Amino acid sequence: IDLAGGIGLVCFSAVLAGNQIVVKLTNDALSPVFQAGVRSLGAALVVWIWAMARGVSFGPLRPQVWPGVILGLLFSFEFLCLFTALDLTTVSRASIIFYTMPMHLSLAAHFLIPGERLSPQRVVGLVLAFGGVFIVLADRAGGEASLAGDLLAWLGAVGWAMIALVVRITRISEAPPETQQLWQLSTSAVALLLVAPLFGPLLRDFGPEHVWLMGYQVFLVAGFGYLAWFYLLKT
Repeated sequence: IDLAGGIGLVCFSAVLAGNQIVVKLTNDALSPVFQAGVRSLGAALVVWIWAMARGVSFGPLRPQVWPGVILGLLFSFEFLCLFTALDLTTVSRASIIFYTMPMHLSLAAHFLIPGERLSPQRVVGLVLAFGGVFIVLADRAGGEASLAGDLLAWLGAVGWAMIALVVRITRISEAPPETQQLWQLSTSAVALLLVAPLFGPLLRDFGPEHVWLMGYQVFLVAGFGYLAWFYLLKT
């Protein structure tokens, strides 16, 4: 990986780190699954307008349908798990678990993507990383430490790793990043908003400050943030 790619990944991770805090705060106003659905709907509009303004060609539709729908359903699963986890456990615990995603992805890529096999040095790194996560999470004293929340954060990380794999090993990788993102956002907006009523009341204690918090999620994270992520994956 070159310097630009490394800087891009660090910046993307920083934006997502801020997002976990914003999601936790917004859970006071909207139920987690409803919040995730609203975010997807708003970001889908942002990305579509961006693509139209730049004259992005979405490419042939037929080869994209099944990979695109799978991406959207995995995206729905990922954020249903993560947003609910943040409602049950602390931001720090959920974030540490959620960011195990690269470890899951590295293990899966070893078996599924040619040229990405784990060297002995990388195996040692993964063992140390998993060991560090285990040590941190074994301490359940203080704060909000929910086993269900921890498990949901882990499932969210697995869903995120599966999305990256689908992008790498299917023909959706040939589509522009805007197309990949629109498949995820549009499919998840429908799926999450449909199931949201099953997870309790949609509205909690909504105030004006939550409009700004949702704006952070829609524009900086789910809109342009994930577009940057797909550009990184593509290269």
